[in-house]
Formats: sequence, C-alpha cells, structure tokens
Amino acid sequence: MGSFTTLTAADGFAFPAYVAQPAGAPKGAIVVVQEIFGVNAHIRAVADGYAAAGYLAVAPATFARIGKGDVQLGYAEADMNEGFGYKTAVEALPAPGVMADLQAAIDHAAKTSGGKVGIVGYCWGGLLTWRAACTLSGLSAAAPYYGGGMTAPAEAARQPKVPVLAHFGDQDGWIPLDTVQAFEKAQPGVQVKVYAANHGFNCDHRASYNAEAAKLALERTLAFFAQHVG
Repeated sequence: MGSFTTLTAADGFAFPAYVAQPAGAPKGAIVVVQEIFGVNAHIRAVADGYAAAGYLAVAPATFARIGKGDVQLGYAEADMNEGFGYKTAVEALPAPGVMADLQAAIDHAAKTSGGKVGIVGYCWGGLLTWRAACTLSGLSAAAPYYGGGMTAPAEAARQPKVPVLAHFGDQDGWIPLDTVQAFEKAQPGVQVKVYAANHGFNCDHRASYNAEAAKLALERTLAFFAQHVG
C-alpha cells in the first residue's frame, strides 16, 4: 500500500519516510513515529492500517540524522540493544535534532492530504509524539503509546498544544504505574488510558503483544482521530 519517499527538514537535511495512501481522498493525515526498531515491517503495517482507515500515513525514519535511516530491526535482545544505542545517539543531538524531521513530516502530511494532521507513536516514538504535541506546529491531535520517558517529571511538566490521548500498560516494567498516575495528575487535560498489558502491547511481532488491549486502544485512537483530525 505504501512506499518510501524523501522528505527535507527546514535545515536542508533529507531523510526517508514511508508513505501509505488511502484508497480515496484522504480525510486527514497521521504521522506514525517508530519505536527504537526503525521503520520496520510492523511500523509500515501500522501506517498501512491508518491508510486503510482513510488517512494519508507518513512514517519518518527518525534514526536518519545519525546515518541510520534504513534501519529495520527485529525484537531480539541484540536488536533491542542496537536500537537503544541509536536512540541514545539521536537524543544526544543538538536541539532541535529529530524534532525538525517530525515537523517536516507533519508539514508534508498536511500539504499532501489537504487536511488536518494527527500523530501517533510507540515506545520512543510515543515520547517523541508527546514532545511533538507540546512543541511542534500543524498538529490537531496526538496519541502516544507507552511513551518511554514521557512520565518523567521534566516531560510531564510540558504543556500540549493539542488534544492528547495517551495509552499505557499497567504491567510495563519500563514505565512504572505510579509514574503514569503522577503524569495523569500533572496533566488533567490529557486522556490517559491504562490497559492490563505490558510494554509494547500493540506490536503483534513481539512477545508482549496483547490482542485485546491493542484492539481497544486502536478503537479509541481511531475515534479520537475521527473527532479531531477527520
């Protein structure tokens, strides 16, 4: 359903993004932000799913600024260690770093779809989605899934510019439930949904996949985007 294209950020940096087109005229666009495993088969399938739901979907390669724009990892321990290393390198870039690429993806999505733009992200992509909701322009809604680090005090202190629907698992060893509760208290305007699930519960390529939680979270996210994006 989709294919890779090249986008260009405001500073002239060019990077790949997977773009999936809906069958008809798009009712809006969704930027899909990868985990630490790259724009792999799972993330492309997620983008294809949003395209099937009627949205133009754009999944930028957020490792591109460290020369790893073509990374497509699996979910073994070695893959996780490799991806974590790339994520750490991207996080260490001078500001705005990868946020400039997310802004370019949002701008491309808006221009190409002719509609409003939402953003969804998973794990590290969930953190980037939260930051995008608070700092970038051109968005109408954001839906971070188990954003690693977004419940830390410094992140919870940010103020989103757009409606946010945040998904967490109550068995997530990376994001303790008490930090989710603290985030919810600090962000009364954010819809926080907690599932009886582990980290990565949306990914059917992982052992932590939880079909029931993934289905409910997607239903809620699609309804949320239907309300705020189109």
